[in-house]
Formats: sequence, structure tokens, C-alpha cells
Amino acid sequence: MRITHRRWRGGNTSRSRGGQERADAGVRRGRPRWARLLIGIGLALVLLAGLAAVGLYRLAQRYDQAVEREELLDPDARRSRTDLDGPLNFLLVGTDRWRSSTTADRRSDTILIVHVPAGGREAFLMSVPRDLLVTIPAAPGFGGGEDKINAAYQHGGGGKSGTQLLSATLAQLTGIRFDGAAKIDFSGFRDVIDHLGGVRLCVDTEFRSIHTDRVFTPGCQEMDGGTALDFARQRYDLPNGDYDRQAHQQQLLRAIVQRASETSIRTNPVRLDQVIRAVGNSLTVDTNGVPLADLILALRDLPADALRGIQLPSYPQTIDQVSYVVLQEDSAGLFAAVQNQRVPQWVQANPRWVTQL
Repeated sequence: MRITHRRWRGGNTSRSRGGQERADAGVRRGRPRWARLLIGIGLALVLLAGLAAVGLYRLAQRYDQAVEREELLDPDARRSRTDLDGPLNFLLVGTDRWRSSTTADRRSDTILIVHVPAGGREAFLMSVPRDLLVTIPAAPGFGGGEDKINAAYQHGGGGKSGTQLLSATLAQLTGIRFDGAAKIDFSGFRDVIDHLGGVRLCVDTEFRSIHTDRVFTPGCQEMDGGTALDFARQRYDLPNGDYDRQAHQQQLLRAIVQRASETSIRTNPVRLDQVIRAVGNSLTVDTNGVPLADLILALRDLPADALRGIQLPSYPQTIDQVSYVVLQEDSAGLFAAVQNQRVPQWVQANPRWVTQL
């Protein structure tokens, strides 16, 4: 049975980066609070896909008051109102260190733009290279200027204000406005993955972790939470440096969604509660005023295998002995496709930039 949603009216590049990588050492108050039900945009939707509408609402209400929520989007980056019947854009910002109070740690390790076309049957994960050269708008204590995209989080002071400046930078660069945002502590995903019984990931090229000295050998294999996160964090000793890391992070998100759909977790209330709580401990969110239950119902038809990866058209370049990533002309077409609801068509016409997940 298909549920009719009510509309909310509220407010591949082949160039290696190895050497350069080594050288570059308006929301309604009180609700909604949906982080315990969301990993990226997919995990909880898959977990809850088998529940009836009444069950979704009851579960949403159970966690509604217990989840951290902040205004993560800058006003210039926020869509004026979110229409759940139309396309949706989300900003995901991930780091192992966003709770740190030291300025040196305030850089966003992972930046993803998630686009869900109208109908909610697929989602596109667009990784933004951390070294992308951009113009960052002025902010308190920062006069603005050119820098790497992940420095926007630092110049904004980290946390909520850092995410706001990052969102403003992306909106200025791409013309995309967002329906929500999530700040993710990827280290917290360890428990999520372990509660799911691990995930299956495929290694293309042998490499050694600079964090644990673990050697990843080619082939598909089961990984627990610690191993999977170690895999997704690596960029050195890989043929395409940070581009490979972006692909691995996209693969990890899809693997989590896939494993959640394969297990009996939906019929095991204890494990479901454990997973949801682990997700909630890893996220701070901004839903642009959309009630939790409405968001879940709007996206409940999203299949487990519906996540598509996109690499932002770009290439590495050294400028004044500093390694950056620079946008290619194809990126303008991608940004226009997001704004004009033509991302599936753009993907079909530009297979070079599609990540195989």
C-alpha cells in the first residue's frame, strides 16, 4: 500500500594524487529531532521500511525529544521551505574531531551533498574533495578569501558556526540550497556497524593503514566497525589519493544501508533500539522545520540499493607549493542538474564521474 504524504508548508579521474597528498601534511523550536533515526539519509529509512505508518509515527515520537538538534545551515544556504513531494538536498559533514576545542582539529574530513530526486526512489551521494579550492565568505573573526573547502569549518569556529560557514561556501559555489544538514562524528559509527553485525566491503588495491598499520588486501570481505572505519579513512598509499577515500566513504554508507536491510533487525526491538541509539549518538541535525514522521514517510520507498555515488568533476593541482583540487567545467553541469531536477540524466551522460558502489 502506498502512503500519500501531506506536503510540508513550513518555513573518474585517473590522475594520481599520491605525491601531492603526502606533501600536504529557521527552524521550529522544540521539534523535530530525528538524528536517532537517520544515518546519512538512508539507514533508518531502510530499518523502518517494513513498518506501517502508525508504527513509524510512534517510533518517531519515542525519540523526538532525546536527540541533539542545531541550526546548521546558513540562511543563504537554506531552502525557504521544504516540499517533501519534490527533490530534496541534504548536507552531511563528517569528522572524527568535531567535538574538539582546539582550532587545529576543526576541519571537516568528509563533505557530502545528498540529492534525492522527487519520488524518493534513489539518492545521489556527491563527495566534495576536502582540498577543493573555493572562496569562503567572511565570518566573525575571518575576513573571507580563498582556501580549501574543509578550512571553512575551521574559519567558522567549528561546530554549529563552522557548519554554517561551510554551507554558505557550498551554496555560493554551487547555487544549491539545502533542506537539511547533519554533522556526523564518524568515529561513532563503530558501534552502529558492530550492532549490525559488520558490513561487507570490497578492496580494489592493497594498501596499508597509516593509523593502525593494518594491511587491506584485494577482495570483498566482512569488516567490523573498527576495520570498516579504518578502511574508509585512508587516502595515502592509494592510486588516486583522496578521490579513493571519497569512494570508500560512499561505499561504507551504502554497505551500512545494505546490511541493515538484510538483517532481522526490524523485527528485533532490542537490536533496533541499540542501532538507533548508536546513530543518534553520532549525529547533530537540522531538518529545516520538517516533522520527523513526515520525513520518514516521504523517503520510506528508498530501496537499500538506491544510493549512487558521484565524484565532483575536478582535478588535483599544486599552487604555490600547496596541493589543491580545482573544479572542471563538467561541475557546472552537475550543479545545474541538481537545481533543475536532472541529476539522473546527468549521471547517464557522464559515466566518468560515477562511483561504482
